[in-house]
Amino acid sequence: MDDRPRGPPLFTFGVIADIQYADIDDGYNYTRTRRRYYRSSLQLLRNAQKSWSEAAVKPEFILQLGDIIDGFNKSHGASDRALDAVLTEFGSGRVEVHHVWGNHEFYNFSRSALLSSRLNSTLHSERRLSGVPAGSETYAYHFSPVPGFTFVVLDAYDVSLLGRDASSQQYSAAMSVVREHNHNQDLNCPPVSGGLLQRFTMFNGAFGKEQLDWLGSVLSWADDKRERVTIVSHLPVHPSSTDVICLAWNFDELLALIRSHRSVVCFMAGHDHDGGYHQDQDTGVHHVTLPGVIETPPNSDAFGTVSVYEDRMLLEGSGRITGRVLLFQPTPGDAEPAAI
Repeated sequence: MDDRPRGPPLFTFGVIADIQYADIDDGYNYTRTRRRYYRSSLQLLRNAQKSWSEAAVKPEFILQLGDIIDGFNKSHGASDRALDAVLTEFGSGRVEVHHVWGNHEFYNFSRSALLSSRLNSTLHSERRLSGVPAGSETYAYHFSPVPGFTFVVLDAYDVSLLGRDASSQQYSAAMSVVREHNHNQDLNCPPVSGGLLQRFTMFNGAFGKEQLDWLGSVLSWADDKRERVTIVSHLPVHPSSTDVICLAWNFDELLALIRSHRSVVCFMAGHDHDGGYHQDQDTGVHHVTLPGVIETPPNSDAFGTVSVYEDRMLLEGSGRITGRVLLFQPTPGDAEPAAI
């Protein structure tokens, strides 16, 4: 198939992951093998905002894939100040931002605090956002930027040790999941040195049953309406799109749900600072894991701009982000693309 786009895009959007800003000196990751650039991450966000604001076709929205500020802010008493700094930069672009929650959100804030914060996009969007049933503490919703395209934001820490009170039922349930596989005193250490069980650490989480049931109903509706669906999460769900230590605990359930529907075209995630990519050969779904800003040197960049067409998405990467042509699998009844 010809990879050239046909005319102008239907819409574009920006994407960025793992900014992890903190007003502290550079440091290293948990295993002290990778340098982290805490202060300069804010400048890299400015670079992205400048590029998006000067683009010939302005983005309809930005996907911020989680870990917007670093957990070190909590120990420095700077969580609110750091969040203000990053959100001020996002606000300068005057483009709607859809915030995903990652582990560092929960290092800084409780779930109840996040639900009432500026990181709850359902409270601050001008567009219609349809979320999980009322009364749920799960942060998941979907929206449609243009007819025929739907984006679903998922809560990958719905079942988690993070952001939950240690005396709560939710915390106990998450601890049972982790302790079944991980017997280390430090639960941030993976239970094994290789294989899929490495994912059972404290810095990961899972999608709860209510959320999976809700997602199934959204995808059934999208199947019927012949929508193209992009799912967004902090945690990746395909083992070939990431280091397996970064996978959601119940990635297999999410994959099974995707494979039982024909509407999903792409799954976007962060968390793995090296990024990754895989196209599922059974479904054609593109699993795109964005490299993190936090481990990007100050003289580079880590953001993407995605142009969406009827039959594909074009990811234009900057710096560490690899550009890609994400062709959609035809569904029954699709018209053949017009010849050029």
